[in-house]
Amino acid sequence: MKIIAICNQKGGVAKTTTAVNLAASLGILGQRVLLVDLDPQGNASIACGIDKKTLSSTLLEVLTGEQPLAEIILPTRFESLALAPSNQDLTAAEVSLAKQANGAFQLRRCIEALTEARTEVLTEARADDTSHQSSYDTVVIDCPPALNILTVNALSAADYLIVPIQCEYYALEGLTALLDNVADIRASVNSTLNVLGFLRTMFDKRARLGTEVSAQLEGYLGDKVFDTIIPRNVRLAEAPSHGMPVYYYERSSKGAKAYLAFAKEVIKRLK
Repeated sequence: MKIIAICNQKGGVAKTTTAVNLAASLGILGQRVLLVDLDPQGNASIACGIDKKTLSSTLLEVLTGEQPLAEIILPTRFESLALAPSNQDLTAAEVSLAKQANGAFQLRRCIEALTEARTEVLTEARADDTSHQSSYDTVVIDCPPALNILTVNALSAADYLIVPIQCEYYALEGLTALLDNVADIRASVNSTLNVLGFLRTMFDKRARLGTEVSAQLEGYLGDKVFDTIIPRNVRLAEAPSHGMPVYYYERSSKGAKAYLAFAKEVIKRLK
């Protein structure tokens, strides 16, 4: 099982869009995927068609030790994709984790317990639902847009990090700080964390600025930049309001095709 954190401490870079659509695209390509919504905004949950206001259990209960991860995982309507949901209640987990001696490792412990549990089925209604099996091929974690204790939990649990970067002005701002933080995480809590790559998002080929920023990223980051570029796309923006990843909303759209190509590139890099 591969664990991938989608992280950038800068907001508005298509982080959640990338987490949701990468997870969905990996499912389409035949992988069993668990999407972990570790952002208190709960936008990844919304994008998977889950009403976050009606959730009885979320990652809050998992991170505070009240429930195992297996008990809060929900099925989705989408192929081979399950969800560990969140809502604004997750902010309370930050206080709880800060008080724990090893609070930075709580998510890692929960995922390890899920793996050890193998294929636990929680209710008779779920007996035929393979999305609740703990034998996932890939776990995708959507991080908050900040380097807080929740993000540290994600990075301590992850094998790989993917960083979405907006193809607009100030794209490189804060990147050095992010890489320094990743180095600190490696030194302190997760020596095996690897940067899988940097994904260019919100690209507008009609704007010279986007092309210039894209070239800057390639020059600065080299082969760590994914070949796939995610364009600005109306269907990508619309899909979350319909509670679905873009492939299921409009599979012929440029956004859907780009994320499917990106998922293939991720699989290739993971081999």
